[in-house]
Amino acid sequence: MPQKKDAPLRSDAQRNRERILEVALVELTRAADAPLSAIAKKAGVGQGTFYRHFPSREALVLEIYRHEMQQVADTAAPLLESREPDRALREWLDRCAQFAMTKAGLADAIRQATGAPGKPAKPAPTPLTDAAELLLRASEKAGTIRPGITADDLFLAVGGLWTIDPHTDWQPRANRLLDFVMDALRVGAPGR
Repeated sequence: MPQKKDAPLRSDAQRNRERILEVALVELTRAADAPLSAIAKKAGVGQGTFYRHFPSREALVLEIYRHEMQQVADTAAPLLESREPDRALREWLDRCAQFAMTKAGLADAIRQATGAPGKPAKPAPTPLTDAAELLLRASEKAGTIRPGITADDLFLAVGGLWTIDPHTDWQPRANRLLDFVMDALRVGAPGR
C-alpha cells in the first residue's frame, strides 16, 4: 500500500533516510558529483530504497541543506534554557559557523541542484531566521544587546562567515568575527 505523502515514516524507513542523509553529507562535501549509487551503497540501502526517499540528486541535496539548517535552528531554544541569552546567542552563532563551513563544502552540489532554469529554488533560511529572532528577542529582553536588531541585521553582520575558506584553519577567524559581532551587539545595551 503506498504511503501517504505526509504520513510519518516507519522507524526503519526513518533510520534509512537518516543514514542516507549522513552519508550523502560526507560524500557530497567531498565531491559534488559523487555517484548516488555509491552513496546508497555506503548507507547500506538498495537503489529502490534510496530513490523512494530521494527521487533525484536535487531532492537529496536540498534535503541535506534543509536538514542541516533545521538542526542548527533546533539548538536555539535548548541553549536559552541552559545559558544567559547573550551566551546562548554567541554559542548558537558558533553552530551557524559550523553550518556555514559544511554548506561551503556543499556549495557546488547546491549550485548544481538549484542553478539551472527549471531546477528547484534553494530553500529559504526561515528556520535559522526564526531561531535568530528567538535568541535576539531574549537577549534584548535581558538587556544584554542593543534593542531593535533583527535576524536580517545579524545575518548581514555575520555574512563574512560564508567567505572563509572551509579548507583552512577557519575556526580562529570565525571566532574573531563572531566576537566582534557580539561586541557590536552589546554596545548600547540597556543592561550594560
